[in-house]
Amino acid sequence: MTTTIRAAAVLLDMDGTLVDSSAVVERVWTDWAHDHGLDPAAVMDVIHGRQGQASMALLLPERPIAENLADNRVMLERETAESDGVVAIPGAATLMQSLAGLPHALVTSANLPLASARMNAAGLAMPPVVITAELVTASKPDPEGFLGAAAAFGATPADCVVFEDSEAGITAARRAGMRVVGVGPLAAAHGPDHLVPDLAAVRVTAEGGDITIALA
Repeated sequence: MTTTIRAAAVLLDMDGTLVDSSAVVERVWTDWAHDHGLDPAAVMDVIHGRQGQASMALLLPERPIAENLADNRVMLERETAESDGVVAIPGAATLMQSLAGLPHALVTSANLPLASARMNAAGLAMPPVVITAELVTASKPDPEGFLGAAAAFGATPADCVVFEDSEAGITAARRAGMRVVGVGPLAAAHGPDHLVPDLAAVRVTAEGGDITIALA
């Protein structure tokens, strides 16, 4: 059965939603976990959807923020330089082509160099509005990034649809008052309004000034 929803703007997470960067993320964060005597599996459970320093603050709560920020700068540089294994999520290229010329934004916890590198590696075009780590004061699950993207289009939060995969991202979108399409099996545990296995299950058309999204 197909579900149809309408939106004034579509807001898209990057890692895990448009781009599969898990190979790089696991390499970098596993090394970081070992350097700090942490279980890599436990670290991976925390980091998805958040800015690096926010994840570090949860994992090492007594550690000074300055050290987290310094570590995060080093890790961002490494992640930006490494693109081996970065690929588009199935259906992402078709979805982005369908959204060309329509109000859509990338809302990611990556900084702009990393977002640009990963979208390029995956062969995906950047949306007209890009909200990256440099443009917000708080990481997901704070809703600031999604609210900023909605404001850029002059859209009310209730008229926006967010595509997300992580707990932090889905929570941020729901706190923003937006409808959420969860992407991938892990998203199911975090209360999205709708769920698709990947973006191949999504079709977008424009109709009467609104974006029509069909979910298979």
